[in-house]
Amino acid sequence: MKYIIGIGGVTNGGKTTLTNKLIKTLPNCCVVHQDDFFKKPDQIEVGEDGFKQWDVITSLDMEAMTNTVKGWVENPVKFARSHGVSLSPPSDESNPDEQIHILIVEGFLLYNYEPLLGVFNKSYYITIPYEECKLRRSTRQYTVPDPPGLFDGHVWPMYLKHRKAMEECGLNIEYLDGVKSKEEIYNQVYEDIQNNLLNRL
Repeated sequence: MKYIIGIGGVTNGGKTTLTNKLIKTLPNCCVVHQDDFFKKPDQIEVGEDGFKQWDVITSLDMEAMTNTVKGWVENPVKFARSHGVSLSPPSDESNPDEQIHILIVEGFLLYNYEPLLGVFNKSYYITIPYEECKLRRSTRQYTVPDPPGLFDGHVWPMYLKHRKAMEECGLNIEYLDGVKSKEEIYNQVYEDIQNNLLNRL
C-alpha cells in the first residue's frame, strides 16, 4: 500500500521539523523536499517588486520534482534503497502488497502545481501569523541571505497570493496551527495518519 502525505505551508512554519519527526516514526517512509528543486540563483528572475523571485513556482524545477514523486510511486522499495532509507522487513505471513510505503512531500508551494495535486492521499498546511513568520524568518540563515525588505516586499505578499490560489484548487486541505508546540502538531498529524492508514487497510 502506498500513501502520500503533503506537508505544505508558510515559510518558517515548521514543515521540515514536522517532516523530520514523522520520518523517524512512520514505517518505510521516504521524503521529497521541494527546496531541493530550486533553480540556480542566476536562473531566478527579478520581478516587478524589485526582488529576485524565489517565492514563486517558476523558481523551482517542478517537472523534476514531479518525476521524483512518480519514481517513488512506480517503485517505493527501489526509491527507498537509492535514498538510503531502511525498510522494515516484511513479516513472513504478510503479503508484500499489504506492506505500507509512505512518501512525505514537503514544501512551501506544494498545492500550487496542477500535475502534483492528484498524488496526495492527505494534505496538511501549516499557518502562522504575519508577526511570528517575520520574526522566525529574520533569525534564519539562508545560503542566499534575504536582502532588506524582502519579507514585506516579496515573501509575505507571495504567500498570501499562493494561499488564495491554493484555497481555490479544490483540494481537501487540513490546516495546522504552526504556533502550537512542535510536539502538539506532531501528535495531531501522527494520530491522524495512523487513523487514515487503519481505515485503508
